[in-house]
Amino acid sequence: MEIPRCMSTQHPDNVQIPFFADHPVIQGETEIKEAYYAYSHLGCTEQMWDYEGKEVDHFVVKKLLTRYEQFFQRWRLGTDLLLTLRVPNPRVEHAEAKVLLETLESIPRSYDAARLFYGDDAPPPIFEVILPMTTDARELNRVYHYYREFVGGKERQRCSDLTVGEWVGDFRPDEINVIPLIEDKEHLLGADRIVAEYLKDKEIEWQRVFLARSDPALNYGLLSAVLLNKIALARLGRLERRIGVELLPILGVGSAPFRGNFRPARVKETLAEYPSVQTFTIQSAFKYDHEEGEVRRAIQYINDTYRGEPDEVDEDRCVQIIDKVAARYAEGVKLLAPMVNEIARHTPPRRARKLHVGLFGYSRRLEGHNTSLPRAIKFCAAMYSLGIPPEILGLNALSTADLKFVRSTYRKFERDMRDALRFLNEENLKYLPPVLQDEIHTALQWFPYEPDEEHREITGEIMAGLQEGTREFALPERIAKAAACRRFLG
Repeated sequence: MEIPRCMSTQHPDNVQIPFFADHPVIQGETEIKEAYYAYSHLGCTEQMWDYEGKEVDHFVVKKLLTRYEQFFQRWRLGTDLLLTLRVPNPRVEHAEAKVLLETLESIPRSYDAARLFYGDDAPPPIFEVILPMTTDARELNRVYHYYREFVGGKERQRCSDLTVGEWVGDFRPDEINVIPLIEDKEHLLGADRIVAEYLKDKEIEWQRVFLARSDPALNYGLLSAVLLNKIALARLGRLERRIGVELLPILGVGSAPFRGNFRPARVKETLAEYPSVQTFTIQSAFKYDHEEGEVRRAIQYINDTYRGEPDEVDEDRCVQIIDKVAARYAEGVKLLAPMVNEIARHTPPRRARKLHVGLFGYSRRLEGHNTSLPRAIKFCAAMYSLGIPPEILGLNALSTADLKFVRSTYRKFERDMRDALRFLNEENLKYLPPVLQDEIHTALQWFPYEPDEEHREITGEIMAGLQEGTREFALPERIAKAAACRRFLG
């Protein structure tokens, strides 16, 4: 089995509504259609099935196999195609904690559906789960051992005169893989330590490791997020060589430059920036805000490539820059938070999600500050809608020497900034606190850019409406119109 290069996800960053959806908010049965579309039309060989913070269909495997029988007879779920569950983390999502147990209990039932469909030699259609906000190997081991002992091992337990297995049948798979999703600075820098601790008592050939890209940007700024990922990838590469277990990183990249600048026209640059990443996330804006042919060609290009060796970086210098930029970025965001939160309220939703608690709170709480923010996609949507690309925040902390180092380490830095600054509206800067105006104007001197005039006009209307207090007047429509110019919501 080949580990996928592309993982289709359910991130709500799209502007356009897919043709198979009957409502702008994708949920329920539409997500079943979406998974099939990603597999059959776009060429993604993996679909993330997200149980974190939303209502989810537990019968996804049964529905896929029965509704699209011919396709799944040809392409086996569990070998040719993967379905990977993202589950709540009980440490931080207390209200959703038992959803984790319910989700793990559903895995053997999905196997039973696959065995009816494929026969007794059916592969397990689900054998991996993603644990978000991982900070410790013990969190991973709790999921791993709970499944092994209380789900897969349930068949050996006696119930009156029979074992559970004799009564209701066996429970397959016997065990599952647990993928850490690592999201904050401290633990991205310690990703190799977490993985090494988790693997020390397990005999496995490979382990996937999911590195967040959006939430580090939200919390520490664009540049900090990129450098954190580069350090984590370099350290995982060294661990891989040391322990002899193949470590296969997943990188959670979105279409907004702030969240990765990963869209059909930029896949080559992103693959070159992160050569050791095995799997890249194909989020909703990538799938639905571009022509289908362009999307398919981009995914095929990714599928035809292979991961390479990680880049080695000057880690001490990177950490120094991360700390400087993150501190300046946080101060800027703190000043902008009231305006951002106001606009975020009017951002049109694209997925049915429940409010839940995350690493710094959903709304996210900026690390080290008493400032609450919307989640990363709505934060980006608000910032771009105001004509203030968030990529520019914090960069004023760089010295000339820092900037030279960054340009040599983060190879597509200039490209990402040029793409982001197309959506800058300099006229709107006058509404910001003077200290922030000065910082942004200083940083802008480093980057040539050509603004998108249509986007500038719409963001001017949005800012004017915000300043005049006409906040309810057509703001969602204008936010969506500006997003259509960008080809991503946030």
